[in-house]
Parts: sequence; C-alpha cells; structure tokens
Amino acid sequence: MSVTPEDKQLQLNLMRDLEPVVETELNRHLSMAKEWFPHQYVPWSQGRDFDGPLGGEEWSLEQSQLSQEARESLIVNLLTEDNLPGYHRAIAEVFGRDGAWGTWVNRWTAEENRHGIVIRDYLTVTRAVDPIALERARMKHMEVGYEADHGDSFLHGAAYVSFQELATRVSHRNTGRASGDPVCEQMLTRVAADENLHMIFYRNLLGAALEAAPNATMRAITDVVKGFQMPGHSIDGFLRKSVVIANAGIYDLRLHHDDVLIPVLRKWDVFDRTDLSGDGEKAREELAEFLEGLDAAATRFETRREERRARQAARRN
Repeated sequence: MSVTPEDKQLQLNLMRDLEPVVETELNRHLSMAKEWFPHQYVPWSQGRDFDGPLGGEEWSLEQSQLSQEARESLIVNLLTEDNLPGYHRAIAEVFGRDGAWGTWVNRWTAEENRHGIVIRDYLTVTRAVDPIALERARMKHMEVGYEADHGDSFLHGAAYVSFQELATRVSHRNTGRASGDPVCEQMLTRVAADENLHMIFYRNLLGAALEAAPNATMRAITDVVKGFQMPGHSIDGFLRKSVVIANAGIYDLRLHHDDVLIPVLRKWDVFDRTDLSGDGEKAREELAEFLEGLDAAATRFETRREERRARQAARRN
C-alpha cells in the first residue's frame, strides 16, 4: 500500500505523541509477563535418535500420536513463528529502534522466539511430524520471506498486530485442545498466554491512536480487517492446510469473526464513537458492511461443515 507524504507526517507525529503510551504499556507488559523456559515444556524422555549420522530410527507416520488436524495446525503455527526475522525487520521499520518503541520491539521478538523453540522441540522429540519435511518447509518458507501488506504504515501495522496476536492466541489454544495430548495442550496454553499479552499491548496502543487521530485510525482498521490474512499465508500448501484446520474447528471464519474481530472492535468502541467524520465515517460504514458479509459467510461455512459431518457419520453407520 502507498502512504502519502501527508499521511506519513501525520503518523510520525502520532508516533512521537504516543511514545508515553508505549512506555506505559511496556511497563505494564513487563509487570505481567511471567518468565518461562521452553525446555520445561518438552517431554525429553520420549526422545530417541533419528536416522542419519547418528544411525537412529527413520520417522514414519505411525509414530505420531496426533491427528492430522493437530499436526497441520502445529506445522502452520511453527512455520509462521519461523519467519520471525522478517517480522522483526517489518515491525522495527514501522515502530523504529529508539526509546520505548525499540525496547518493545526487541522484547516482543525475544518472547516470540521462545514459541518457535518450544514447538519445534516438542514436535521433534515426540516424533509428531516428519522432521525432514518440516525442515524443507522451513527453508522454503523463509526463502520467500515476509513483507507486510501495510508496508511501513504505523497505523495499519498496529491495527494488524492487534487482530493477528489474538488470532494466534485462539489458534494455539484450540490446537492444544485438538491435540489430545495434555503435554501439547499445556505447552500451547503457555504460548497463548504470551500472545494474549502482546495483543493487549497493541490493542491499547491503537486505542490511544484512535483517540488521538480517529479518522485516520478508523481507515487503517477497516483496511486491515477487509484485507486480513495470517502472516503464514505464504507457507507452501497453506490453503489446503487452512481448510483442514477450519474443518476441524481450530480456526475458521466464525472464530475469526466472533472471537477475534468483534472483541477488539468492541474494546475500541468502534460503532458507538461520535468523533468520526469524512473518510473516518466512510471507513466505519465499510467495516460494518464487511462484517455483515463475513458473518453470513461464516454461517454458510458452518452449515456446509455440519452437512458434511452428517454425511460422513451416515456412511460410517
């Protein structure tokens, strides 16, 4: 997306004005974040050597205790985390590297890195997925890299991560439940707790931006919601994997509408605000229309999924 020089200057001024908010939110985050260690969430006693230089046992599908749906979701979640260098660069370009902004970017990056560490260790030790295929997918995904759809627009970037961090929390929690493994669920619950704190930081930051510059911020929110896609959308086979994940109810349109978009928009009081005018008001109208369509699409998907499940159950009987 392109940002006009006027918009760029507005956003630079806004970032300067919001630095005290960033410092407040950073301090709140540090006071609430709990220190944890990835190695404590991995069942190391299940591990054994693989084939290769150590002459261990080759991986095979029957070694995995996870369902296909849980495997696909864990792979998508991990490959998404793997692109952290790209996210760090993108968010640093938006937020900068100085002062409270830079401190937050580095802290966020360090916390996100733990997620990739613990998920990969769990998957490898439990032989839940093919480690060779996983590594090849990691290489391919990272070679594609990551470019934010919103470019270096601060308002669009902050709006995007407000929704994306919550979406990730929902996905992790539901993947843990779907895994059928208490160890996996405990691990992903811990990861999801981090994502929730990240969401609160960004949500509160954009809430302050909405107070300071309501029309420009409302436009950014609408643009992001209408064009939203998860950061892992460039993963090879992402569409197929996302269909499997949606059919399992781990992350689908209904969850995206009800559990991600609506709670954040409600927190910002988007539809009851009285300070919008011009393009801000137009953006809000576009958002309402889009959400209505998304809600209808979610209902259609749920109906088709239930019909498909009923046919499958009838065939089994």
